[in-house]
Amino acid sequence: MRTLYHHPLCPFSRLVRVVLAEKKLDFEPQIEKFWEHRPDFMVLNAAGQVPVLVEEGGTALADSTAIVEYLDEINREPPLLPAEPLARAEVRRLMAWFGVKFHAEVTDNLVGEKVFKRLAASHAEPDSKRIRAAYAHIHDHLDYIGWLTERRAWLAGGAFTMADIAAAAQISAVDYVGDVPWDSHGPAKDWYARVKSRPSFRTLLADHLPGVPPPRHYADLDF
Repeated sequence: MRTLYHHPLCPFSRLVRVVLAEKKLDFEPQIEKFWEHRPDFMVLNAAGQVPVLVEEGGTALADSTAIVEYLDEINREPPLLPAEPLARAEVRRLMAWFGVKFHAEVTDNLVGEKVFKRLAASHAEPDSKRIRAAYAHIHDHLDYIGWLTERRAWLAGGAFTMADIAAAAQISAVDYVGDVPWDSHGPAKDWYARVKSRPSFRTLLADHLPGVPPPRHYADLDF
């Protein structure tokens, strides 16, 4: 059986977990404290980052985008990347938007500062400037989700794709720490409610980190 080295609050790990669940692929989850740079893990990925997927034959795959595109190529049902080149390009654009821009402006400034910084250095205090910046940026991103869903059934078009998973993976990590202003963004909230109601999202909603409980609404499909 394949093994996934991940951390529950890592949004890139969450992306891979949801894709595996969408495709109904069995795997053994292995929580990795990546900030410890465990030697055996560094052998699997010299970058020291999760997720890492190890296939049954021992081949290790790193980088969430590389992993999920690989999974979509070897298991096309259900297809999460469109076959048509322009549609596929739009999915990849949005995956980069949320995996790079949203993560840098929001997730890393909230989850990174409030959770991972303290896990990596128990006495480290969050950077209040970065947190304030994230609170300002998140409204723009949620407005963009609303703009997209007012024009499309899903973020990238008419079908549920990796664009939706990539966005929801980032947002779900931020939602775990209670920092998504849902009341101000109805269209984005409606889209996320549809995503979190999918069976593939259930394991994410069941995540509980010791000492870091999620807000009450986190696992509530109706908020």
